[in-house]
Amino acid sequence: MPARVLNDHFLKTGLTCPPDKHRIEYTCASRSGLYIEVRATSPGQGTWYLRTKVSGKTVHNKLGRTTNISLKEARAAARKLKAEIELGADPQAERRQRRESMDWDTFFTERYYPHATAHKRSHRNDHDLHTRWISPELGEVKIDRITRYQVEQLHQSMADQGLAASSCNHLVRVIRRAYNLAMEWGLVDKNPAAKITLFHEDNKRQRILTEDELQRLTAILRTDNNRMVCHVVLYLLSTGARLNEALKAEWKDIDRKGRTWTIPIRNAKSKRVRRVPLSDAALRVLDKLRTEGGSPYLFVSPRTGERLTEIAKVWDRIRRKAEMPDLRLHDLRHTYASMLVNAGVPIYEVKELLGHSDIKITERYAHLAPETLQKASAAAGDRIIAALDSAA
Repeated sequence: MPARVLNDHFLKTGLTCPPDKHRIEYTCASRSGLYIEVRATSPGQGTWYLRTKVSGKTVHNKLGRTTNISLKEARAAARKLKAEIELGADPQAERRQRRESMDWDTFFTERYYPHATAHKRSHRNDHDLHTRWISPELGEVKIDRITRYQVEQLHQSMADQGLAASSCNHLVRVIRRAYNLAMEWGLVDKNPAAKITLFHEDNKRQRILTEDELQRLTAILRTDNNRMVCHVVLYLLSTGARLNEALKAEWKDIDRKGRTWTIPIRNAKSKRVRRVPLSDAALRVLDKLRTEGGSPYLFVSPRTGERLTEIAKVWDRIRRKAEMPDLRLHDLRHTYASMLVNAGVPIYEVKELLGHSDIKITERYAHLAPETLQKASAAAGDRIIAALDSAA
């Protein structure tokens, strides 16, 4: 329990654990009771604690992670907690009471989801997982009673019902993140999802529309009664955009004269402004929307008059009608990328059009159609034949 002068320099350079230990405590030299616990598994960061006496017993009160709470904030929290204890508060008893009264549904609704809404773009996915999968099985279980076995069973249950490995793994990641936060908030001491082995994900799945499939799909999109969803699908196919980017697109971001759609940082997965060129096909979709002037958004629900936020049910009907039940909306992005590559667009330009931060991601899309390779091979063959004939 070495004493240290806790300052910003020490926090940046001194949070290490000796090789022969799995954890160490660095105590504030002022003997204020404030200390940092550093574990061998997390070098460079630690957890703030305040050591106090309550009813004659030594109590260790967790204040938060050094990655989330500054030295100044930790000292302020320690002073506040000390004052509360002197006035008769018992943080450990209060924590036990919170644990005893909070089940998963309460924790998710009152604590986790408000935090996720403020910090995660994909918070709606978390809510859907909670509603469909987690709550029916674990909703009434106290959060300190949920076990690793229960989470593993839920993980496997999703796989048994045919969900993709990535979807099953997302459930584990959501529970793991929720419990990490619960530990920081002092609600639980351990994370039941911490060491669960995830399923292997085949992220290289490529589903690219053939010419016949493209014809079948567009035939449905031209005639289906739900015109707004059809416009969304055609826009995705014409721009290679992600669904979330399209559904949040606003008319002020459309430059018809410059044939450009600007995706602002708040809507871009890459967290940088992206400008998407608008082809004739994309402009044709915009011309048919009839929402400009009536709504700030491109795609509006004709039933509510509000921004369209969900198309899953209609899309499922459309793809089955087109006899392609396995076709995902994201496969339209694959198809768009394939069209670019097959048209001879350089891979770095494809990267910019798709808004990728790493060229390796784009290379996964760069599968040339067999006929393109045949044309390339034929061109090389023609030059060789020409050379042979001229030498004869």
